[in-house]
Amino acid sequence: MTGTGGRPPLLGLAAQRLMWPGGLLEPGVVWIDPSTGTIVDVVRAGHGPAGARPEDIHVRLVDLGDCTIAPGFVDIHVHGGGGYQVNGDSPTQVAEALTSLTEFHARHGTTSLLATTVSDTPARLAASVSGIAQVARQPPGHAARVLGCNLEGPFIAVPRAGAHDRGAIRAPDLAELSRLLELGEGTVRAITIAPEIEGALELAAACLDAGVTVALGHSDADFDTARSAFDAGASHVTHLFNAMAPFDHRHPGLVGAALLEGRITLELICDLHHLHPGAISLAAQAAPGRTVLVTDATALAGMPPGRQHLGAVEVELVETRVVLASDRSTLAGSVLTMERAVRHMVDATRMPLADALRAASATPMRVAGAPGHGQGAPPAGTLEPGAPADLVVLDPELEVVATIVAGAVAFARDQLLT
Repeated sequence: MTGTGGRPPLLGLAAQRLMWPGGLLEPGVVWIDPSTGTIVDVVRAGHGPAGARPEDIHVRLVDLGDCTIAPGFVDIHVHGGGGYQVNGDSPTQVAEALTSLTEFHARHGTTSLLATTVSDTPARLAASVSGIAQVARQPPGHAARVLGCNLEGPFIAVPRAGAHDRGAIRAPDLAELSRLLELGEGTVRAITIAPEIEGALELAAACLDAGVTVALGHSDADFDTARSAFDAGASHVTHLFNAMAPFDHRHPGLVGAALLEGRITLELICDLHHLHPGAISLAAQAAPGRTVLVTDATALAGMPPGRQHLGAVEVELVETRVVLASDRSTLAGSVLTMERAVRHMVDATRMPLADALRAASATPMRVAGAPGHGQGAPPAGTLEPGAPADLVVLDPELEVVATIVAGAVAFARDQLLT
């Protein structure tokens, strides 16, 4: 079906709950122009897009009924999915893996992601960053768009390695960082460092000069060290509570500094293994508007119980927990998907759905650096005219009904939008 001049018709999606700019969930219609991949208008039910006249515009309106239309999910910390991981031996291998794992995560509502590496050899990290850059420069197609790279390590603290290969963790190296930034060609968006190790703050300064978000994590930093790093420009915390010194009333550490520092955002892995519901609720209440839902998903996401790799480390799915194959007491990422993270956050905290959706879209997009369509255009992560048409449709149980990326249907249950 085509509209005037062979262009596809505008697509209107109507639902009982639409996440309006400002966070209200009320009935409405999102009008999308598939030819530009942007949102044309957001209107009340029964209205057409602004400026449209019935005699000169072709439209298709789909009434989704008792559903919620929200900005597509943005996962800024994802290592893999569907049997594929981000780290690889060659740029080609990495690019091919990203094609599959972005399709997997799109089926669960993710429209944008940061392909996240783990500590690895210099050669494999270089290959991974190159492969990520290759995919990030391409249009998203019918899968989640790759915004760029998130380097989790290798410049972290060995005592807080978690599932990282301890042999691949190394001291901050400005020359290696420079090489990775060069290979990334502007697509390295974030890096996790441990601020207490020698040379970390100098490396952080170089990252900030290059426009890279500096996150603190995998760290034994005390409260004062963490606050000093925030003052120096670090603006994010990687999976709060995990792989860092635990909060203590006499030694609040990185956890306490993060909860108190209103300038920074913080990640929560809401798979109910990494965090108790009480910890999720505590963070959400202490840091309203600053929480970022992430999956920390591995190649095992969407797979049956078995073994895969996280970097060079073998990991195993035991029931719903991903653990080191060599030590089942150590969590090693997750099989979480973003729609389940949203549902768990709502259930654990009883926060309004709109707040959980924002923690899965607009807030992480600020961390990643939101793509737009021209200067002055609204960024992805919002439902505003001119913004990229990245949407997720959820049923009343918060299961994904459809995912739209850049105006194209990446997933639709029962061929709903075909």
